Amino acid sequence: MDDKISVLIVDDSALVRQMLTDMISKDPELEVAGLARNGVEAIKLTQELDPDVVTMDIHMPEMDGLSALEYIMKKSPRPVVMLSALVKKGAIPTLKALELGAVDFIAKPSQLPTSVVEIREEVLEKIKAAAHSRARELWERARGTRAPKKVKLRGAGVGGRLVVFGASAGGPRALADIVPALPEGLPAPVVIVQHMPGPFSGSFAERLDSKSRIRVVHAGDTEELVEGRALVVPGDNDMVFDKSPDGTVQSRLLPTVARRGASPVIDVTMESAAQNFGGRAIGVLLTGMGTDGAMGLGMIRDAGGDTIAQDEETSLVFGMPKAAIDRRLAGEVLPLDKIAERVVSLL
Repeated sequence: MDDKISVLIVDDSALVRQMLTDMISKDPELEVAGLARNGVEAIKLTQELDPDVVTMDIHMPEMDGLSALEYIMKKSPRPVVMLSALVKKGAIPTLKALELGAVDFIAKPSQLPTSVVEIREEVLEKIKAAAHSRARELWERARGTRAPKKVKLRGAGVGGRLVVFGASAGGPRALADIVPALPEGLPAPVVIVQHMPGPFSGSFAERLDSKSRIRVVHAGDTEELVEGRALVVPGDNDMVFDKSPDGTVQSRLLPTVARRGASPVIDVTMESAAQNFGGRAIGVLLTGMGTDGAMGLGMIRDAGGDTIAQDEETSLVFGMPKAAIDRRLAGEVLPLDKIAERVVSLL
């Protein structure tokens, strides 16, 4: 059927190509457009077949996935979902792929094919979300644009506040615009809840830190909340806050309540922020598929805090912000390039 989402599968492993073909072929909304074994074939078949989505392995002979992705995004941009080994050394090229324009990534399980069932639903969800994303439009618009404008502090800040950012698909690129724009001396601690596997979130924190004027660290089991410092919640964990008898608040990590790896859970952290900070909490919900964060944003709003959702035009995947906006849980709806400035003005 012409209305099916066509997928080009790119992987040097015949086993993985067959695994993905079986998954995609059994879904009534999807169809396999073609198969490629390396980046050279990927570029050729992308131009010949014009697939709606490309799934791209990172490590391949002749031409790797990053090189092929960069070429495709320059010559014929379209949604690309990367395949990466779920190990720490796979994090840096995967994060680089997201910066180059990939919509999302899928972490390959270590035991194939025995663990295929565990990732089937995630694979199909992410392919469909990529197909309905604004990847082509946003990539075309981003060409030739300058770096995000850095925000300046104006006057003294109001102490005792907390900023929580929640994001999923498209989040690494959105946060790479927002966090480096925040000024040194930001008068509040920041918590970043980005859906990402545990082996990857540490490298993500390091990359954000290298670009930012505020300190960005991968959170430990318990952390003091420090003004002008951002904590990235580790994947496979959720972050909550505990108030001590003297009124100070610390963060604490718990095993995640998420299913299928969609952790950390934004709702958990935002709910705890609302309970411990009340009207002093600021919740910001960014691009991502699903509805995580909408309920948490509503809890911050109900506690008297400020709530912001990213607008549709600048969201790579509008699922999470849309859920909050449709339920009228976002106090403000802003484009990506206005969010850092608004957060600073609220502080």
